[in-house]
Amino acid sequence: MAKLKIKTGDIVRVLAGEHKGSEGKVSKVFIEKNKAIVEGVNLVSKHEKPSATNPQGGIKEKEAPLHISNLSLIDGNGKSTRIGYQSKDGKNVRFAKTTKEVI
Repeated sequence: MAKLKIKTGDIVRVLAGEHKGSEGKVSKVFIEKNKAIVEGVNLVSKHEKPSATNPQGGIKEKEAPLHISNLSLIDGNGKSTRIGYQSKDGKNVRFAKTTKEVI
């Protein structure tokens, strides 16, 4: 399994699909499925059956995961960048390939 370069808390831009160009913060990453949930992007309508905790029920909007390959990290300048790893002080750290800044 390849190492994922997108982490929880990163600000990303969607590169492909219906939500192309949208930006948001990664709230959760599913490593096994290579997918991530981005806040405010890819909202789907989900029907909820009435229950004890939700007696009203109804249609709720929920964030659906996007594939990691459709996401690109946004660097400090607001531009999309690829991510690389380099060894610094005995630790592997992520850096933006366009600006060479450590993330």
